[in-house]
Amino acid sequence: MNQPQRLHALVLGCSLKSSAEESSSELLGQQVLTALAKHDVDGEVIRVADRDVRFGVTTDEGDGDGWPAIRARIMAAQILVIATPIWMGQPSSVAKMVLERLDAELAEKDDEGRLLTFGKVAAVAVVGNEDGAHHVCAEVFQALNDVGFTIPATAGTYWVGEAMGKTDYKDVSPKPDTTGAATATLAANVAHLARLLAGEPYPPS
Repeated sequence: MNQPQRLHALVLGCSLKSSAEESSSELLGQQVLTALAKHDVDGEVIRVADRDVRFGVTTDEGDGDGWPAIRARIMAAQILVIATPIWMGQPSSVAKMVLERLDAELAEKDDEGRLLTFGKVAAVAVVGNEDGAHHVCAEVFQALNDVGFTIPATAGTYWVGEAMGKTDYKDVSPKPDTTGAATATLAANVAHLARLLAGEPYPPS
């Protein structure tokens, strides 16, 4: 019996905080990686706020821009997970900056005219103390699909605490079964679709 192909996932932690502080959105992203590991997917997390990413819509904004190194990790992965908090009902400004930088992929194509992101699968993990998880997922999914990523069924997981509350996901114990179940389903579907696309790429148009 053939062994399943090993895949690699990259989680971009889009907290506003650097790694000097704990991040609930990054914790949920780590839990996605744990769930993906059960499907022969390894992975890593990058805290974007640590990397001095410049604003812009090119693959390299120069002057010490941290994006090219992140982009290289995206290109090396088959799965991209955007882990973001909700702020004012929106994805974080860091998440929006990531999406803006990914806009440059529309100009990057292979020898057959396909975007380099074709065949890569994306998922979203969201936390917050206000309404907006579905809205955040919708915004991020649409942007990722626009620049070539494929979105599997039920590829979002989230935790939303009491509106205007002060409890962070990282401080919740035990973690809610609903979030755990959503994360498990996300991982199964993401790994399945990524493996299918790795074996059968999109055709040139």
